[in-house]
Amino acid sequence: MTGREYHPFTYYGAKDAENIIVAMGSVTSTIKEVIDYKIAQGEKIGLISVHLYRPFSEKYFMKVLPKSVKRIAVLDRTKEPGANGEPLYLDIRDLFYGKDKAPIIVGGRYGLSSKDTTPAQIISVYNNLALPEPKNHFTISIVDDVTFLSLPLLPEISVVPKGTFEGKFYGLGSDGTVGANKNSIKIIGDNTDKYAQAYFAYDSKKSGGITVSHLRFGDQPIRSSYLVGTPDFVACHVPAYLDKYEMLRGIKKGGTFLLNSIWDAEETKKRFPDDMKKILAEKEIKVYIINATKIAEEIGLGNRTNTIMQAAFFKIANVIPYELAETQMKKAIVKSFGRKGEEVVAMNKAAVDRGGELEQITIPADWKKIVVKPAELKKDIPEFIQKVVEPINLQKGDDLPVSAFLNREDGTFPAGTTAFEKRGIAVHVPEWISENCIQCNQCAYVCPHAVIRPFLLTAEEVKNAPAGTVTITGTGGTKEYQFRMQVSPLDCTGCGNCVDVCPAKTKALVMKPLESQLAEDARFDYMHKKVGYKDTVLDKNKSVKNSQFAQPLFEFSGACAGCGETPYIKTITQLFGDRMMVANATGCSSIYGGSAPSTPYCMNKEGHGPAWANSLFEDNAEYGLGMLVGVDKMRQRIHEKMTAVMNDVAPETKVVFQEWIDNMANSEASKVASEKVLAALKKEKHPVTKDILDLKQYLVKKSQWIFGGDGWAYDIGYGGLDHVLASGKDVNVLVLDTEVYSNTGGQASKSTPVGAVAKFAAAGMRTRKKDLGMMAMSYGYVYVAQVSMGASQNQYFKAIKEAEEYPGPSLIIAYAPCINHGLNVGMGKTQHEAKLAVECGYWHNYRFNPLLEAQGKNPFELDSAEPNWNKFQEFLMSEVRYSSLSKSFPQEAVELFKRAEDDAKWRYNGYKRLASRDISK
Repeated sequence: MTGREYHPFTYYGAKDAENIIVAMGSVTSTIKEVIDYKIAQGEKIGLISVHLYRPFSEKYFMKVLPKSVKRIAVLDRTKEPGANGEPLYLDIRDLFYGKDKAPIIVGGRYGLSSKDTTPAQIISVYNNLALPEPKNHFTISIVDDVTFLSLPLLPEISVVPKGTFEGKFYGLGSDGTVGANKNSIKIIGDNTDKYAQAYFAYDSKKSGGITVSHLRFGDQPIRSSYLVGTPDFVACHVPAYLDKYEMLRGIKKGGTFLLNSIWDAEETKKRFPDDMKKILAEKEIKVYIINATKIAEEIGLGNRTNTIMQAAFFKIANVIPYELAETQMKKAIVKSFGRKGEEVVAMNKAAVDRGGELEQITIPADWKKIVVKPAELKKDIPEFIQKVVEPINLQKGDDLPVSAFLNREDGTFPAGTTAFEKRGIAVHVPEWISENCIQCNQCAYVCPHAVIRPFLLTAEEVKNAPAGTVTITGTGGTKEYQFRMQVSPLDCTGCGNCVDVCPAKTKALVMKPLESQLAEDARFDYMHKKVGYKDTVLDKNKSVKNSQFAQPLFEFSGACAGCGETPYIKTITQLFGDRMMVANATGCSSIYGGSAPSTPYCMNKEGHGPAWANSLFEDNAEYGLGMLVGVDKMRQRIHEKMTAVMNDVAPETKVVFQEWIDNMANSEASKVASEKVLAALKKEKHPVTKDILDLKQYLVKKSQWIFGGDGWAYDIGYGGLDHVLASGKDVNVLVLDTEVYSNTGGQASKSTPVGAVAKFAAAGMRTRKKDLGMMAMSYGYVYVAQVSMGASQNQYFKAIKEAEEYPGPSLIIAYAPCINHGLNVGMGKTQHEAKLAVECGYWHNYRFNPLLEAQGKNPFELDSAEPNWNKFQEFLMSEVRYSSLSKSFPQEAVELFKRAEDDAKWRYNGYKRLASRDISK
């Protein structure tokens, strides 16, 4: 019917080809593009595509093989360690074994590390075939300077059909760039005869990470199965990216660059780095600017510049008539934002109308003469950061040679690499107003990224501080010191939660433009490195305020601005981080907790910090238990060795050995005893000294934590979690409950309450939320707490201390407002939203401590006050995950929201009964 033929093998290329490639899969479409390009230049090359691999037919292969072929390169995406070659290569070799005039056959691997295979790499394969002695067992797409198997990386070229438009759009996760580009492709594809293609590359960070949209459209079919490398059009939606990324890399001569610039034309030209200036001039690039950031703020869209930039793109790209594009953009707005209300629709339509506020910049011709100086090597950062971490963060990870990863074969990365990123993604950051500050440290407690910290300074430290450093006299136990609340502006995501929670009569923090706060970067560096963390002046375990003088050992993560999860983790590391071990289930907390090259878990000045590793949804709890069991075995070995030699070591050694044995299960006491043991062993002559020193990392009792989200704890990993809690072992579990699969796209979980809209529950969740805490309490020997930091900072603080001290399994379920909730007030008020959740009865705070029962007390303490149920429905309507149901299914919404409130009352009444229980009967 279609005229399409199906064969085990098909041939594409010159009929008299001498050099051909044999391959299968998506790489063949790229090879065909190169063949068309090269044949037009007179070369005799071709491709045999494999469509049926098993059974492998010699008959059908020979049927399509041109008689003229002299050399064959076989490409495979698999790697067979220890084999003489990859499977397809061996099959092709076997076809010609013993035959006269057999062609030269070489094999190669592509797609290593999931890298794209580009036209330039395929050209390199054909160039290799043309050599007198072609390299065998080669690789492409990498620089292999260890085994030297890679073919040369050639400059990228464009081989798409003439008239095909290629564009790249650089955005910030959550600014709407990706969504706008998806709409652009639909508009072009649905309203013209053009072929369209789009691919979206995301950073591993959450909403604050970089996104790059790759768009193609043209009058002929698009076969390119690789990212855009030679764009006609580049748009930068984030001004901070100008001196970070090589956005103009590969841009075609006469192309177009669109920049969201917060500066006027002359200032913008000054901001261009020299390498960009030279490219703009040499390639005669047309440059347009628009202050989409300012326009978005004026309209009320916050940081969502997407619609403005989309309109600007259609205005200058001339892909389709602008009037048609404008009409279709506004239709798409209604479809995309209709459920969020007329106000949101109207704002986005206004954004389209203002997308024409463009200004073209004239590029000076003398920029062609600029001599670009090599970037200076930074002497104050570790070699690994400079040679591996920074290139990856600058989107140059694919350029790294194999040698960069020597001695990293096990996949471990150094701790604390996020401290070197300095992303500078915030438009506004907090400024400390010293005269208004009451030194409560609440801003530091709730900061999702640990970018605002209190410091205590001596007179000498104040004297040596950078010029302009303002301090105030400490209060209470810190009155002997000067106090300063310090912000790290380039690490801040600009959420504003610190300002929101500040209880001072006149706010001690105000949001100011990032540019005005850049001097604080050096000041933060001084405070962090020179002043340090005086967490012994006050007992950090005594209060929320005191705890914030301790160094956060979880900092600058890739979590969303305003994330409701990360403040919980940060506080735990401040109390127990120097002896923590963490098993982290896959999910948001694993992505912002450790995606190469970003490791936010860091060390203190003694070199101690959390040991962190990620495992899967289905086995993370068991993984954490395994960590604990392994460490316990090593500590038991120390116990046995000490016990066996008690009468053979020096008297003073015997005393400290006994002290360690008596306190080995006590967290803080074991730290003291361990120091005494190490001091005694310096003088001890018994051979046991070496054995114990070999195991010294296990002397201090570890604080074993298991982190994960509700998708893990309530659903996929529940069986393992239940097993671990039932084991009675001393593990601490933190469930970051967003009530939805936040990391994988917003699917409903068993934690999703009735009435909430999520994927697989588009018409509202119909079943009651699973009560994980009640299920764990039924064992009777598991410590359980349900917490909401925004509702009670102290209650959470008590819960983590009690959980860690409890000599058995503990479970903390933490309410975490999330970007998936669609908060009407925005992610700058996640703490406020968490407070409202408890006030209205949506969430309930409690603690269940089995130790209290032995003291004749009720182990269950309800920490929430009587809810104001009149606020419940108002709370639901403050989040898009609920309010959108009213727009889509209004009648069902009324019924489901009533059920949601009834469920909340049912849960609360159950907790009240537990709290009022008389355990003496």
